[in-house]
Amino acid sequence: MTHTPSRPAGHYHPQPEPGTVTPAHALQWLATGWRLFIQAPGVWLVQTLIFILILSALGFVPFIGWAAAPVAFPVLVAGLVAGADAQARGEALRVDHLFEGIRRHAGNLLIVGGFHLLGALLAAIIAAAIGGSAVLTGMLVGAFAGMGLAAGGVMFGVLVFTLLWSLLMMALWFAPALVMLQRVAPLDAMKCSAKACFGNLLTFIVLAIMLYVLAWLAMLPAGLGIFVLVPVLAGALHAAWRDTFAPPLALPPPEQPLE
Repeated sequence: MTHTPSRPAGHYHPQPEPGTVTPAHALQWLATGWRLFIQAPGVWLVQTLIFILILSALGFVPFIGWAAAPVAFPVLVAGLVAGADAQARGEALRVDHLFEGIRRHAGNLLIVGGFHLLGALLAAIIAAAIGGSAVLTGMLVGAFAGMGLAAGGVMFGVLVFTLLWSLLMMALWFAPALVMLQRVAPLDAMKCSAKACFGNLLTFIVLAIMLYVLAWLAMLPAGLGIFVLVPVLAGALHAAWRDTFAPPLALPPPEQPLE
């Protein structure tokens, strides 16, 4: 019998190749998220409350709060996805699924969070530089021409920020799931995520529009809809990962150590 050597503890899976998904999948993903939510609404609501409280508390940490929340965000998202994955495999959802990212892949998920922070800062700096230079130039020109130049520059800065932010979101969309559920290296996970989104651009534009509408609807009842939106989004993210990357059935469950 041929002996298969054990994988080292730090072994990463190779980058999975994203498949093709259609815009119709976007609605299916949200429907899956809703179905997972109604299977265990109480647990999801508690998870969401803890999720919001942790991010809010991190935001108030003196000096580093502005950076702590973006860095921690992928870690907590990975926990939400782990809960959705457990449900999809027929297991009971537990509140402590939220902390699976901390228990198992904290280091790699924090690296993803670091890229989240750096990307957001870079986008803001570039947009501010464009808008600020336009305002300064407008002040030097003076009168109405200067006002028009300044306004146009600010609008262009906003457009650049939106574009850069969208690119960042593409790189981050699947990254927590790929790190958590397929043990992909952080930077590779972000590359795979961006590749999947670009390769299925229309599908993810449709999904983004749906999420934008749902986010506004969630804000209407005094913001309480967020307690439903977060679980639905977690389930939709898991379903999108499953359909886009179609992990092999032989992949061991995340709880089992790889050998």
